[in-house]
Amino acid sequence: MWALWYSKFPERKNFSASDTRFFGTGDTRTSFAQITMALMERIQKDLTAAMMSKDELRLSVLRMMKSALKYKEIEKVRALEDAEALQVLQTLLKQRRESVEQFAKGGRQDLVDKETKEIGILEAYLPAGASDADMGAAIEAAIAETGATSPKSMGAVIKAAKARLEGKTVDGKTLSDRVKERLSRTG
Repeated sequence: MWALWYSKFPERKNFSASDTRFFGTGDTRTSFAQITMALMERIQKDLTAAMMSKDELRLSVLRMMKSALKYKEIEKVRALEDAEALQVLQTLLKQRRESVEQFAKGGRQDLVDKETKEIGILEAYLPAGASDADMGAAIEAAIAETGATSPKSMGAVIKAAKARLEGKTVDGKTLSDRVKERLSRTG
């Protein structure tokens, strides 16, 4: 297989890992990959501990997290950046929250309890959520930055507010509702 690859790219036969022609100069992606690898290593370590303690729910959630991260990594054909890994975990969290709502409507308290426990496990791997004060300050700053005066410019305000809250877990629906409410008062 390698012979076929080398035949297509003969100039790459003699290269080393320090050769910047093929691997870049070690830009910021290296540090993001290291952070993401730290997350993957933590998940793997916790996965092993869950196996040993026979904690089936925790084991299931950790396997799901690892699988989702690996799937996204394969889809991107490169190591995930930290923000991308957090986005994957936030997507899993959002799915669980939606499931809780649906199971509660359907009267399935057993599944509501299971999903709620899974949410608790997932939240342990995410950064702290934005407080109401942080969210309010970010919305006000975003409105001032964009010059928004009506709900029509809600998208720009949400984008600017999310940029200010980067690094914290923010529920998009909550942020959207608060921006909409705030802009409806001004417009």
